[in-house]
Amino acid sequence: MAKRPSLKDSERNQFRINDQIRVPEVRLVGDNLEEISSIIGQSIESGILPTRKAREWAERLELDLVEISPNARPPVCRIVDYNKFLYDKKKKEKEIKAKAAKTVLKEIRFGPNTDDHDFEFKLRHARGFLEEGAKVKAYVQFKGRAIVFKDRGELLLLKFLKELEDLGAAEYLPKLEGRRMHTVVAPKKK
Repeated sequence: MAKRPSLKDSERNQFRINDQIRVPEVRLVGDNLEEISSIIGQSIESGILPTRKAREWAERLELDLVEISPNARPPVCRIVDYNKFLYDKKKKEKEIKAKAAKTVLKEIRFGPNTDDHDFEFKLRHARGFLEEGAKVKAYVQFKGRAIVFKDRGELLLLKFLKELEDLGAAEYLPKLEGRRMHTVVAPKKK
């Protein structure tokens, strides 16, 4: 026998059910209304009806009357198994979260005295990252007395941004924080 998943109190109390619904009328909706009407022996259509009547139908079917949209006038309700309803809702949220785009941030490090060949090498890597759809964070790390060459670092990052402007746009211009000057390049939408 399958074990029911345990629900936290916050999840359980997220929707009002059965006797917790204290409004005189509700709007009954759902895809199972034909099934419910055939079991009860009355024709049910989605519409406004007394809460007491909807609750009686739910009890007769051994299901729950669940308030889906409490802010609507009148509140919108469904006749479903409450635990199954919560499970389906959680499953849908999980699917939406899985489909959401995840941003990847790749880092490229320069020194204030980075040579042209090293710059080109790192630029090729940055192009690859942007083509894959990842953001690129480029920074110049200043060590020791190299902090006096802030202008070199800024020129290097501006050159980097100029070379990549066909594939991505800078989120912000190079800025210095501590001993690091950095910028971020986001890929252009296709």
